[in-house]
Amino acid sequence: MGKYVQTQRKGKGSVFTAHVRTRKGPVKLRILDYAERHGYIRGVVKEILHDPGRGAPVAKVQFRNAYRYKRDTELLVATEGMYTGMFVYCGKKASLTVGNVVPLNMVPEGTIVCNVEAKVGDRGAFARGSGCFAVVVAHDEDKGTTRLRLPSGGKKTVPNNVRAQVGIVAGGGRTDKPLLKAGRAYHKFRVKRNCWPKIRGVAKNPVEHPHGGGNHQHIGKPSTVSKERPAGRKVGLIGARRTGRLRGVKKTAQDKD
Repeated sequence: MGKYVQTQRKGKGSVFTAHVRTRKGPVKLRILDYAERHGYIRGVVKEILHDPGRGAPVAKVQFRNAYRYKRDTELLVATEGMYTGMFVYCGKKASLTVGNVVPLNMVPEGTIVCNVEAKVGDRGAFARGSGCFAVVVAHDEDKGTTRLRLPSGGKKTVPNNVRAQVGIVAGGGRTDKPLLKAGRAYHKFRVKRNCWPKIRGVAKNPVEHPHGGGNHQHIGKPSTVSKERPAGRKVGLIGARRTGRLRGVKKTAQDKD
């Protein structure tokens, strides 16, 4: 097999770890406390920041601590329409206004939300990228669950007491403008991690990649590969159920419901 392929080296870390020195901090909802479970708590947006390596802006929101004489600063996902000096309300009794954090069982069907939790108190898991949002499709009161449509188009069922922010994540349309030149791509990925430029497997030598070598750049074997193959051979279309162009109308879960 020759050398380890680059994908295997990425698992070890080393030069492939994320570049976090300039990041502003973890972007999460407030820790779930008594105030949020039974009433609401008010915070004020102090500033809206750019977080290097993240497409969406983040909002620095300050809350008064309920138990000590101090202020708590949280970094929340900035939603479209947020501004400095704006009041943000978090909790069961907060109103349905853009930027507020409310449990899903308090929002009507069809509401657009973002930064949705997967489990109660995990502080945000779904729809956090720039311009992303999830749609509340249906509530099931008997089971205590809510069905969401995620940005990918897939459906997800979550407990109906998980929290979400109301509105769309700011920074949408970021990918509409083309990068145009390599220098911009270089700076884009420099603050994320070492994953650019990407060299194709067929452009490598046989020792470095299963698709390498040959007198013309060609794979020379099927590009599909089993899930059970060893790590250095698992390149290309791994565990593919089908290959080729998607033709005709795609039947998704949302068509069945």
